[in-house]
Order: sequence, then C-alpha cells, then structure tokens
Amino acid sequence: MHISLTPELESRVKAKVESGLYNNASEVIREALRFMDTHEDWIHEIKLARLREQLKSGIDQLDRGEGIVLESKAALDALFDDIQA
Repeated sequence: MHISLTPELESRVKAKVESGLYNNASEVIREALRFMDTHEDWIHEIKLARLREQLKSGIDQLDRGEGIVLESKAALDALFDDIQA
C-alpha cells in the first residue's frame, strides 16, 4: 500500500521516527490509526452518554406530566420540522 502525505505531515512522521519513539514511518502510521480508533470510540461513548441523559430528562418530564400529545402524523412532522429549524 502506498499513501501520499502533505509535506507537513511527512515532516511530522519523520520527526516521530527521529525522536526514537518509533523505528519507522509504518509504526507511526499504525499508532496514529490506533489512536484514531480509540478517539472515535471515546466520541461514540460521549454521544451515547449524552443521549442517555436526554432520554432520562424526557422520561422525567413525562413522569411529571409535561409531555405533549400528537394527534396526527402531520403534527409529528411539524414537531420534527420545528426541531430541525
């Protein structure tokens, strides 16, 4: 596999190898990809936790009788349009 890097990124990869932390550019790229996977997993967990908080808040509101009744699909569509706006 061959990849193309901008001069700046290539310089950064070379600097990592020259620092002695990595033996070659492939190790740097593998580590960067592992970090990217970990970062994506972390972001997913944050989003999931936030969604759980929002669901809990909604359930609490319903338990307090603060919900709204939608009588039709048109009312539901209008609600979603308002949310998107």
